[in-house]
Amino acid sequence: MKRGSKLEHQGIRIDFLGVIEFYSDRGSRDEFISLSQDLARPGILSQPTKYPFEFVDIMKPHESYCGTHVRLRYFLRVTIQRRLSDMTKEREILVHALNRLPECVEEIRMDVGIEDSLHIEFEYNKSKYHLRDVIVGKIYFLLVRVKIKNMELHLLKRESIGSGPNNFSDTETVVKYEIMDGAPVRGESIPVRLFLQPYALSPTMRDVNRKFSVRYFLNLVLSDEEDRRYYKQQVRLFVSFVIEWWLSIRPVAYWSNSELR
Repeated sequence: MKRGSKLEHQGIRIDFLGVIEFYSDRGSRDEFISLSQDLARPGILSQPTKYPFEFVDIMKPHESYCGTHVRLRYFLRVTIQRRLSDMTKEREILVHALNRLPECVEEIRMDVGIEDSLHIEFEYNKSKYHLRDVIVGKIYFLLVRVKIKNMELHLLKRESIGSGPNNFSDTETVVKYEIMDGAPVRGESIPVRLFLQPYALSPTMRDVNRKFSVRYFLNLVLSDEEDRRYYKQQVRLFVSFVIEWWLSIRPVAYWSNSELR
């Protein structure tokens, strides 16, 4: 307030809100937390004034998230009620769920292939990684009858909105990482080292309030000499904010057929 000025109001209120907002529909939002406290009765403000408030033991069921099509946020909103139009001010609060990194993490091994054409074995040194870690592994070529010229790992983020017939998904490539350049031979071993720290990974979100989900996938993509591409959605990544930030990987059981994209 300017010195010497006055503000007549019909009451002052503070709200604690948790909402899910959809960018495609500005008016569409799901409010899953709404708490309110009155700070002042109707009166006149003539100088800067502090009002104490407290929201105790609020259950916050979901983590904060800001994505391509949706965001989940918590915020405080102060409302000064007036006869003509209210005055509002918001302050956002970030919420993350913390868990401890499991002490025992198992190794991942998996065989995939295209019948009579390609047989590959994957190996990762562990199944869970914190987000400043490095995914370390090896790829073994057990059978090679396709003229492969290079191989990449793609880290994908998939955001799914809605459920049932109204569900739609958007997939974003976080990073493309080349792990081989040139034709492999039978018995060859290709090392894998993918540093996670440079990439802004959000937590995995599973059917949040039946409104949206966020998942991560690691795809293996091979290109042959005719620039045809063979791909495999290899593993699903589970990402979470923890005391030691971590993600875990689980194998998918089989390779899809050799249809080209």
